[in-house]
Amino acid sequence: MSEPGNCFKQVEYKLSNLLQYLDIGDIALPDIQRPFVWSNTKVRDLFDSMYRGFPVGYFLFWENLHDDRARQIGLGEKQHESSRLIIDGQQRLTSLYAVFRGKQVLDENYRERNIEIAFRPRDGRFDVANAPIRRDPEWISNISEILNSDQSNYRDVRSFLERLKRKSAVSEEEEEQISHNFDRLFDLQNYPFVAMEIAESVDEEQVANIFVRINSEGAQLNQGDFILTLLSVFWEEGRAELEQFCQKASNLPTSGATPSPFNHFIKPAPDQLLRVAVSLGFFRGRLKSAYQLLRGKDMDTGLVSKDQRDKQFKILQKAQSDVLNLNYWHRFLDTLTGAGFRGSEMISSQNTLLYSYAFYLLGRTLCNVPEHKLQKIIGRWFFFASLTGRYTNSPESVMDGDLNRIHGIKSPEQFIAILDELMANELTNDYWKISLPAELNSSSARNPKLFAFVASQNRLNAPVLFSHQKIADLIDPALHTSRKTLERHHLFPRAWLEKNNIRDLKLINQMANYALLEWPENIAISDDSPTNYVAKIKARFESKMWDQMQELHALPGGWANMEYEAFLSHRRGLMAEIIRRGYESLK
Repeated sequence: MSEPGNCFKQVEYKLSNLLQYLDIGDIALPDIQRPFVWSNTKVRDLFDSMYRGFPVGYFLFWENLHDDRARQIGLGEKQHESSRLIIDGQQRLTSLYAVFRGKQVLDENYRERNIEIAFRPRDGRFDVANAPIRRDPEWISNISEILNSDQSNYRDVRSFLERLKRKSAVSEEEEEQISHNFDRLFDLQNYPFVAMEIAESVDEEQVANIFVRINSEGAQLNQGDFILTLLSVFWEEGRAELEQFCQKASNLPTSGATPSPFNHFIKPAPDQLLRVAVSLGFFRGRLKSAYQLLRGKDMDTGLVSKDQRDKQFKILQKAQSDVLNLNYWHRFLDTLTGAGFRGSEMISSQNTLLYSYAFYLLGRTLCNVPEHKLQKIIGRWFFFASLTGRYTNSPESVMDGDLNRIHGIKSPEQFIAILDELMANELTNDYWKISLPAELNSSSARNPKLFAFVASQNRLNAPVLFSHQKIADLIDPALHTSRKTLERHHLFPRAWLEKNNIRDLKLINQMANYALLEWPENIAISDDSPTNYVAKIKARFESKMWDQMQELHALPGGWANMEYEAFLSHRRGLMAEIIRRGYESLK
């Protein structure tokens, strides 16, 4: 990357110039129709700081080729096509444009609202408009009405003073001060701003690198923010569809509502689903591929052209249409349930879920894998990828490699064979017998191996330990109870271990020392020794039922009387075998 001095230039603007450039279209403000996350209080503070002459930050623009896809501000035809894109400072400029031009914004729930900032000319105070302020003649309840007024400033001031005098007397000194404060308010249009303008010659990867290094109001920006900014400029409808889908996926639908993407596994963000679309449409796992294609870069030659961009947008549009297809979305999520995973608490990696969705879509839309076979192979793939942490370290690089393996494949048999081969290469007999038991030697509460164990118990229809209820029934995320139905229980209680001189929490909280119990049972066991409580509980069950329960919970015979560390070692091996059985049941 070139030196910063070669990447941008510093330009000074008056606010009135910025507003005019937005009006005529010289500057594109991508997020004016996107959810506005600033509170009215924050907008009030912005105006107060400007009124007092305080600095309020700079803007970051990117010089851009004139492009008929770039979206502009406001209604009607624009005189110009955009030559600059706003990369940082969107919320500030949205606030200023909305107030000075009287424009509505969309809140985070996609509802239109006005930003009503009140001003008290007597003392130059700003506030958020409310009912008492609107009734008080001392206040201008919405400064947009006078900043965007057709009247002269003089008439606006005289109108206010006449209204104020009907309430009480106003001295000549007070009138002068009020007029002076009005002048300062009107003069905000001359407030000076500094913009750093990145040169057009700087490519999108360099701009992204600059973008992700900027802290905006304390929130670290990322590649996804940058990509969505470009998406909103070149394909407004696509970004809106992504955001609406994600909004609905996060909100429980009301009774009788139309089909919704809501689910208990993930509340996706727009950039996450964009990642899936890029994988599906372009066989690319790297998110930077998204902003490369948005600029019209040929992934093979590296050349950039408008024709290439138009061609790639058509591919992206088709891919996103498949990603947001509710039938595909819910059928994929069914594969997770079928693989034994019952909700977000069993998902250790959202990347694994998203990339598995990309493979589901590839199998369905490109390779025409029959749904009953696709459900099995994708359920097995998700189980495998989650268990092994396939997309935990360098996930984009790994996904690139996986996509390369199936690029060009068209037949369902080849698609299934390649995924099966990738899984078989890792899940060898040595993995099941040596590697996995060693990896189960952990005290992590969110270890993917632990989730795979519970998923396997669901696949094998295992009962809750010491219960006739099934685990799968009691960890249903749709259940709403005042207390979790199941709790993780120390098989060898912590207090009992500490009495026996075992005080290392990493040893006490080993995964192999935990089992899921119904909470009343957990309370009843308390800190009793395994020898005592197991003998009492065993008497409640028939021998065959007891043996089956112990087997599906990977508990060795006579475990309650074993030395603790020998028990842990033995159980880890049995847990690995249960996970293997769960995985193989998916075949």
